[in-house]
Amino acid sequence: MLHSNIPFAEFTKGKIPSTAKIFRSIALALFVASFVSCFASSLSVAQDTAPAAAATPAAAPPAPPAPPACDAKTQEKCTVNSGDTAWMLTSVALVLMMTVPGLGLFYGGMVRKKNVGDTVMTSFAITCLVTVLWAAFNYSLAFRGGTPFIGGLDRAFLQGILSDIATGTTNPSPLAPTIPETVYICFQMTFAIITPALIAGAFAERMKFSAMLWFIALWATVVYAPIAHWVWGPGGILNAGNDQAWFKVLDFAGGTVVHINSGTAGLIACLVLGARKDSGPAHNIVLTFIGASLLWVGWFGFNAGSAVTANVQAGMAMLVTQLATAIAALTWMLVEWSMRQKPTVVGICSGAVAGLVAITPASGFVGPIGALVIGIAAGVFCYWGTTGLKHMFGYDDALDAFGVHGVGGIVGALLTGVFAISEYGGTPGWIEGNPHQVINQAAGISIVLVYDVIVTFIILKLIDWTIGLRVAQDVEREGLDLTLHGEIVH
Repeated sequence: MLHSNIPFAEFTKGKIPSTAKIFRSIALALFVASFVSCFASSLSVAQDTAPAAAATPAAAPPAPPAPPACDAKTQEKCTVNSGDTAWMLTSVALVLMMTVPGLGLFYGGMVRKKNVGDTVMTSFAITCLVTVLWAAFNYSLAFRGGTPFIGGLDRAFLQGILSDIATGTTNPSPLAPTIPETVYICFQMTFAIITPALIAGAFAERMKFSAMLWFIALWATVVYAPIAHWVWGPGGILNAGNDQAWFKVLDFAGGTVVHINSGTAGLIACLVLGARKDSGPAHNIVLTFIGASLLWVGWFGFNAGSAVTANVQAGMAMLVTQLATAIAALTWMLVEWSMRQKPTVVGICSGAVAGLVAITPASGFVGPIGALVIGIAAGVFCYWGTTGLKHMFGYDDALDAFGVHGVGGIVGALLTGVFAISEYGGTPGWIEGNPHQVINQAAGISIVLVYDVIVTFIILKLIDWTIGLRVAQDVEREGLDLTLHGEIVH
């Protein structure tokens, strides 16, 4: 009940909102309503358009198919095996190191001081000369299809090689299907380089430098390239993978192609040139030691690299190379010690090289026991080849090219036919009941020897009749470094 004595204004004070407050409340309510309405409208539009957008996405272009991997069946516009390629790139460097600086230092330490420069320059010049000839036509003649006796010229000047870096594709050689042909060319080039360089050890200290260049150029073309094709090229007459071959010769890394070939040529060069007027002891056995050590390390690329893949065969080739080299060096040292009462640095280094030579044809076909036997045989027979055999026939093989490489290559090639194991290389030898393989090996050795003797003799005689082979007596007496090159070694 209201009391009449309270004024109405006082009663309503603070209870009824003012006009400003009313308007503010109305405005706030309208703002909230408008916001809610806009949000609801946007949500409705999104829900209406979402299914339509999902139903018609933008069409993406289809990805191009990946190039196939290169293998024995796929050899066009394919991608190479990176592991195999990496190993073969390494092998190229290792084998090139065998010639420069390995062989240069090995030979340079064994000649007299007045001929050291000519000896190391010979290795270097041969490396350059054979590289150019290999690119021009020798690779094509050796490793491309043609006849059973010589390859074709479809890769003359290295034409027709696919190396597409945009797609990462190439056309590999059928002989090395998982690596670029460019790498295979370089790998085989290093073999073509060291083979004629080995011959130089036989005629050291007495051949004209100009005559040497002509001889190496002709020999690399008409002797090395055909023999490499016979043994390793497609359809070669001695290729073990050729069903039509005359004889299926096992030569994993160059027993016939490299060592018998170069050793025989060296022997003919000795006989045609004649002996030196004077000779002396090795100039610097430390150089010989360094050179032999570089040869040993580089030979892993030579032998294990000849698998042309990074696989189990390469691993076994590396193991047997190490074993044969070590036992051959020890064998040579012990034989020399017993015969001459003193082991020498040159002797143990020569023994190591003999072991490397002998295991070369066998490295992809034999196991550890076979490697040890081959190494012992190399130490014994190569020591005899550089002493007894040389003295028996009286030829002047200055740095024992035939005694080590010729004899060692023959021993290794024959024993490959004895100790080959089918589990390791796919072909059984005599110890696994296949004595016919020894016949194949002997036939291959004989064919290479006969061809090499005849053609090398003809080349040497042609050069002798034109520009002359041998330096004059006063040049030989004074030394080839100063008279031929205008340099001396201090």
